[in-house]
Amino acid sequence: MIKHNILLIDDDRDLVRLTEKYLKEEGYQVTSRYDGAEGLTTALENEFQLIILDVMLPLLNGFELLQRLREKSSVPVLMLTAKSGDADKIAGLRMGADDYLSKPFNMSELLARVSSLIRRYTVLNGNFNREPVSCFRFEADPETRVFKKDGKIIEVTAKEFDLLYFFMKNKEKVFTKKQIYRAVWEDEYAYDDNNIMVHIRRLRKRIEENPDEPKYIQTVWGVGYKFGDAND
Repeated sequence: MIKHNILLIDDDRDLVRLTEKYLKEEGYQVTSRYDGAEGLTTALENEFQLIILDVMLPLLNGFELLQRLREKSSVPVLMLTAKSGDADKIAGLRMGADDYLSKPFNMSELLARVSSLIRRYTVLNGNFNREPVSCFRFEADPETRVFKKDGKIIEVTAKEFDLLYFFMKNKEKVFTKKQIYRAVWEDEYAYDDNNIMVHIRRLRKRIEENPDEPKYIQTVWGVGYKFGDAND
């Protein structure tokens, strides 16, 4: 069994010990850090398949850490928030988090989220049957996970790349939010519109000339979304 490396950044040492125990029992290798500054350094100097990141951290909070991390890395990030409201969740997704989990959480749910994120990341990085795809002004290579517009590299997160690759492989096809969630998140859709909408909003800012009037990631009212060229 391949042992995937996980970086756990949380200042709650009791929770860290418990989470480490469950993750290691599942065969994961776990590195733990207890403040944001050391966590960021560790994340940038080592290779991980997933980072589990708490929002409330000493020295450097989780949002600041994520923002700096995304300047150099697209490693999947599962954010932990102690608040049940949507504000922290939406903020994390906008900054590049791939998923979130509210504290207190069930360890079974944590393990399921971890497994899903790592599976998607490793499959897209290691499955050479997935061919590069080009359409309109864009190119996406799943082997290198590089996305380009007009030949210029556009930095995207792991989840953003997954979403773009799915859209580009299925250009001009209309998908419901449920279909998108099942295909990209590889999970059952729980009618959480914020997750998909935040990612699409962020992608439009990255690739559209005018995100308020998107040309490529188009909303099909009453149905969902499609990837096309509105001028064709």
